[in-house]
Amino acid sequence: MRIVLLLLVLCSSWTNAQYLTISGRVTDTKNNKALVGVLVTNKFTQVTAITDQNGNYSIKAAIGNTLRFTLEEYHPVEIVVQHSTKLDVQLDHNPPQVLHVDELSEEVVQVYAPPRKIRGVSRTSTPVLGNRIPVATNTERYAKIVENGFQQVRYKPLSTFSIDVDKASYSNMRRMINNGTKIPKDAIKVEELINYFTYNYKQPESKHPISIATTLSKAPWNKDHQLLKIGLQGKEVPLEHLPASNLVFLIDVSGSMNAPNKLPLLKSALKVLVEKLRPIDKVAIVTYAGSVREVLPPTSGGDKQTIIASLEALRAGGSTAGSAGIKLAYETAEEHFIKNGNNRVIIATDGDFNVGPYTDNEMEELITEKRKSGVFLSCLGFGMGNYKDSKMEILANKGNGNYAYIDTMQEAQRILGTEFGGTIYTIAKDVKLQLEFNPAQVQAYRLIGYENRLLEDEDFKDDTKDAGELGSGHTVTALYEIIPVGVHSKYLKDIDSLKYTKVTPSTDFKDELVTIKFRYKKPGAAKSKEVVHTVGSTVEKSDADFNFAAAVAMWGMYVRESEYLNGATKDQIIALADGNKAQDPQGYRAEFVRLIKSYHQN
Repeated sequence: MRIVLLLLVLCSSWTNAQYLTISGRVTDTKNNKALVGVLVTNKFTQVTAITDQNGNYSIKAAIGNTLRFTLEEYHPVEIVVQHSTKLDVQLDHNPPQVLHVDELSEEVVQVYAPPRKIRGVSRTSTPVLGNRIPVATNTERYAKIVENGFQQVRYKPLSTFSIDVDKASYSNMRRMINNGTKIPKDAIKVEELINYFTYNYKQPESKHPISIATTLSKAPWNKDHQLLKIGLQGKEVPLEHLPASNLVFLIDVSGSMNAPNKLPLLKSALKVLVEKLRPIDKVAIVTYAGSVREVLPPTSGGDKQTIIASLEALRAGGSTAGSAGIKLAYETAEEHFIKNGNNRVIIATDGDFNVGPYTDNEMEELITEKRKSGVFLSCLGFGMGNYKDSKMEILANKGNGNYAYIDTMQEAQRILGTEFGGTIYTIAKDVKLQLEFNPAQVQAYRLIGYENRLLEDEDFKDDTKDAGELGSGHTVTALYEIIPVGVHSKYLKDIDSLKYTKVTPSTDFKDELVTIKFRYKKPGAAKSKEVVHTVGSTVEKSDADFNFAAAVAMWGMYVRESEYLNGATKDQIIALADGNKAQDPQGYRAEFVRLIKSYHQN
């Protein structure tokens, strides 16, 4: 694999240390009151925990790891783990003073207090200013989402959209729940929550690299409505059968990346990817801050020590000339382009570009032009406080790519290790779906999520229109809420009958609910292929996969305060998810249940 990666990286390393379960209670120094919502971070692994209503926490750490305890309006504390697994901590209350950071230089001057001892344990110095902690203003940005409403079939029988395999919204949500912060509505893309999880879809057996499966059952949140689950499964290509890769790591090393959950985490994450490379693969590294440069020329994946050493040498500082970095990364990838190979730029950043063209529209124009080169794009998002989700998604969507948010090393292992092939190798591009609903069976429908992936109906057969990419082994799940014919619904408004057009349902297909068509192109092709699948009107008994996907959709609607949730409660969502974890070898479904139990909307 020859790889060009544009990355923002800082040093961090793994060891084979013995991990212990460290637990304890966090209280206020002055009144010994239990502190709720304290974020506990293992600075080495970036694993996090949060204190419960009694101030208790539990986290994995090895001897010598540093645990950081943070809570708004309290001095942060850092403690090095010794041999004891019991660690109680007290925090000093001190309201923070907000610092105004120079956006151009992205540098904050910090004065450090001398180390102190807490209960006989060494406490490392923490940044203070005038005896107060520096706190940066939160400038995270999310594009506004207007939830899909119901469409009446007699006026709009077609529904057309692009697939979305991104999972960033889920891991970003997890980060916010673990940090005890309120989730902005527009940070939730329901389809990305659903697609974070794997479902039991069969591998393709035909000549097409994608299989389709559907289930029709009752909507758990509305007994009068139906729910249609559509699943696409991409063909899994074994690692040894992947074509040679030309990869460019595009790494953001600007000042905004100088945080434990940015460059250090990125460094460890990229090591996971490097370990997967073969000698036939090539990797180049481009960095950008106030200026851009090629840190590592194309290097064989067999020379892992050289690649890792180049990553470890990176340091953060300066402004963020993201557009210039993107141009150099693509130029590097194009110069070493492998015909019939896997050519891809991997950009790792918080998305906070502030030099050169950097508005969402300007970045869209730039990346749309660059995708014509045949080079694909993967975006890895890091950090908090100034994270630009809207910009990262535009880059991935318009750059024939995918997008993930890395909040922990476990997520890095999943995206860059377990799902390595799907992340870096595309088996089908410009994948679109178009559904035609039967007015004899369906009164109205609405697509749950995918609001920023909707297409015009005429775009379906237009091969010049861009759509989503599907990686090796990746799955895509979409849910449609359906109002059957004859059901009275508060969600439907009266529309006058058409004068010149009469809609008379055909009796030839009375047992069919919907016809699903999807189109895709092979990675190097310009012409699409079409697959057709028909769904009958028989309502089936739901299985665990169906119910769990429905529960995740309900949670997304709950956080977004959707009018279509029909009064369903958090407890009902938890019960549905908890009762349908089924086969959960990695524990992702169980983690979801724990997360939603711990989150409080207000």
